[in-house]
Amino acid sequence: MLEIKKGIIVIPDFSGFTKFVFNTEMFVGEYVVKQLLGSLIESNKNYFQISEIEGDAILFYSFNKLPSYSELILMLSNMLDDFNRHIIAINKYLNNEIEISLKFIVHYGIFSEYSIGKFKKLYGKPVIEAHKFLKNKYAEKSSYILFSNSYLRMVQDFNYKLVNDNIYIPELGLIYYFK
Repeated sequence: MLEIKKGIIVIPDFSGFTKFVFNTEMFVGEYVVKQLLGSLIESNKNYFQISEIEGDAILFYSFNKLPSYSELILMLSNMLDDFNRHIIAINKYLNNEIEISLKFIVHYGIFSEYSIGKFKKLYGKPVIEAHKFLKNKYAEKSSYILFSNSYLRMVQDFNYKLVNDNIYIPELGLIYYFK
């Protein structure tokens, strides 16, 4: 039976992954991806549940209390810091320069969770929308966070101003968002 709830979707996704796969030996690439995805899962601290690991991305979600903007920025900053520490360590270990960065998609809406065997799957428009947000004109830029308007409208502690139809957030700089 489908249980429909309001929830948050967070997708950390690698930028530069396709180029990395085509330019890296398979066993090295697998090692790097395993280390980087593992760092994201570990730094999540079990706040979000995992629906899927999709190559170079993790579909995190939560139906529990919506994190405030400040809480979420801290969580994502910790994830990014852990990710970057792993990149530095891997570069040193492999004596090579791994050119992968991390972007985040943050979305909010009504979706459902259902089980197939031991797997949890998500269903609903917000799930599709979050994946569409990954394909934006900034997709190959270095690290960034893309917030959906539906998430930003839900949090009380979001401090911003509009600059040329984009959001300027004092602690992060210019952030692009989708309505």
